[in-house]
Amino acid sequence: MPPVYAVPVLLLSLPGLLLLLEGAGSWKRAALVGWAFGWGFHVAGLYWITYSILTEAERLWWFVPLAVPLLALWMGIYTVIPAVLAWAARPGWPRVAVLAGGWALSEFVRGWAFTGFPWNQLGTAWVFAALPVQGAAWIGTHGLSLVTVLLACTPLLGRRAMAGGLAALLLFAGFGAWRLSGEKVADLPVTLVLVQGNVAQETKWRAETRVPIFRRYLELGQQGAAEAARIAPGTRPVIVWPETASPFLLEDDPEARRVAAESLPPGGLLLAGTVRGEWGPDGRPTKLFNSLVAIGPDARISATYDKSHLVPFGEYMPLSGLIPIRVIRGGVDFGAGPGPVAMPLPGLPPVGPLICYEVIFSGQVVGADRPGWLLNITNDAWFGISAGPHQHLATARLRAVEEGLPLARAAQTGISASFDAHGELITSLGLGETGYLLSPLPAAAPPPPFARFGLLIPAILSFLALVAGWLGTRRSAAAPAGHPASAARGSGG
Repeated sequence: MPPVYAVPVLLLSLPGLLLLLEGAGSWKRAALVGWAFGWGFHVAGLYWITYSILTEAERLWWFVPLAVPLLALWMGIYTVIPAVLAWAARPGWPRVAVLAGGWALSEFVRGWAFTGFPWNQLGTAWVFAALPVQGAAWIGTHGLSLVTVLLACTPLLGRRAMAGGLAALLLFAGFGAWRLSGEKVADLPVTLVLVQGNVAQETKWRAETRVPIFRRYLELGQQGAAEAARIAPGTRPVIVWPETASPFLLEDDPEARRVAAESLPPGGLLLAGTVRGEWGPDGRPTKLFNSLVAIGPDARISATYDKSHLVPFGEYMPLSGLIPIRVIRGGVDFGAGPGPVAMPLPGLPPVGPLICYEVIFSGQVVGADRPGWLLNITNDAWFGISAGPHQHLATARLRAVEEGLPLARAAQTGISASFDAHGELITSLGLGETGYLLSPLPAAAPPPPFARFGLLIPAILSFLALVAGWLGTRRSAAAPAGHPASAARGSGG
């Protein structure tokens, strides 16, 4: 997984899983093997969650050694079903096909069950390579996971299978080269100014730091807009602040909006991450929203988007009546917005806003109306200098490839970046840096097959892999004694 991308490890780890399943002896033992494998995978991939707890170590210190192992125990359950199905299949190609199909389908479930958490899908391993990752335009990230398992298990199937896997990989690369060789669409007359304030999470909401933080975002936006006017005259500047960047609630604070609007250049637009609230008679918030607002030079809010995919325990407490732990300071849950929308912007193509981890949900980032581009604002300060922001960025790039839409990303502490409609990196600002990015806004590409049919394509492919493995197992079981298929079942393929 990012940022290591030691993809050849898969040629050992997944065949090793199959060998362990072959010696399991019973479905219960196979289930434990699968659970242990999934637990290890997620402990290694999600260790960075500990950083978010350390931002409030004085209150949640006791949770530090428990959070990741316990979460990984839960996440490991999703590996149980593909492990048990693979154990029940005939050794050889049927078992590989069943594991691949089951693994991809388990990632489907992981993206939906209990609001979903499809972090580190196996197909993300290909983001480092510009050519194979283009396959996501056809089969999505779930389809890439399916192909990854099939390719990784070829060492168990002999030289012909390995040669076939190499040929498939070259075919993917060839498709990627063909897709990237097409005629490039012209950029729109817009310059995005993606502001990365690099504000530490533990200082973000302190009363004494609010004005300096607000001033930092204003000044960085002004500097970026001035440079944009110099190097790209005639383009419209659109300044973007990350998730909850404003320490003041812009919807409810006219003075903060006025100051922000005065910092805009002529014709400029501010897209700012902010918290907004609904208030009770006593002046206390009854519900909060994690929002993106569009503010013009007149200081009016022309459009608002509320985050719809909320983070359990971070933005709301699931089963709050049964769980006595209160992780959210202040005790007020965030409310959910209506879901993916094409947010209208004055004088710009409509944008598909994705706040924080909304961008990790493949096939769930575009609503009924297709936007002209995607915008991911996020606060990855929670994750420190770790693998978390790199993994988040890789997932965002996959959404651009899948949907055929350019994607801009403003992250509080990094990594901010922009991608064109094929997922090609335009520019980026590293983790832990303070500054801004200037990026053109590319036009959208025609919707690729995944954007048209969504999760249906990888779902059908995964189901076909399961059916093929099941039919191969049934054929072997029905073969008479001494038949080659019968011998293959006993020899392990």
